Amino acid sequence: MSAAPKTVALIPARAGSKRIPDKNIAPLAGHPLIAYTICAARAAGVFEAVIVSTDSERYAAIARHYGAEVPELRPAAIAGDTSPDIEWVRHTLTRLAESGRSFDAFSLLRPTNPCRKPETIRRAFAQFAVERGVDSLRAVEKCEQHPGKMWIVRGQRMHPLMPMSAGDVPYHSMQYAALPEVYVQNASLEIAWSRVALEQGSIAGEVLTPFFTEGDEGFDVNRPRDWRLLELALERGEASLPAIDRPAFAG
Repeated sequence: MSAAPKTVALIPARAGSKRIPDKNIAPLAGHPLIAYTICAARAAGVFEAVIVSTDSERYAAIARHYGAEVPELRPAAIAGDTSPDIEWVRHTLTRLAESGRSFDAFSLLRPTNPCRKPETIRRAFAQFAVERGVDSLRAVEKCEQHPGKMWIVRGQRMHPLMPMSAGDVPYHSMQYAALPEVYVQNASLEIAWSRVALEQGSIAGEVLTPFFTEGDEGFDVNRPRDWRLLELALERGEASLPAIDRPAFAG
């Protein structure tokens, strides 16, 4: 049996959120949002290191309190609203390698998914470790709104996003149950070989394997409405958060 790949958890926590100000450290059930991702990553037991990439000294202090490393602040040039993930991922992996810490693989764990559990991470890691010929694994869930029913509008004309059909019936005129299953990525997790980022310039590569999230594992918080839905789901017992193993940050 081959050894498990040496893997690092990478947690992005840029300070410039617009829809929910300071979203990554907003309080949820007594702790900053990012705490749930850090603690789940540490408790999973599959990572050699848990690294937070942030451009904020305050975010860095919070991350360190909950047990993550912040080797340096993310440079402003790769911390903008439109900066692609590959820039900071490649920067982080390169800087770690320069300090003598190279990793076979990395996992992106976004703070906006606080319901991801250590068990979720272990399940995904076990799947990735035995897959052959893949560049990466990405979490997905079944679409609630099927793209076969979506349209592109140009002026006063509409064009189907998926101009496909089953026989003589176009997708947009079929019953939902008759449409092919389509999945959408969520923010639960991604795992990829480091070579994909360092050599191919991509966080995903070309050959991906799906990781199917279950229940609340893919719950993503991006808008105020999402936050309210999460709090309601937690109150009703329809969602749960990973355990936090230390007192709340008080800085």
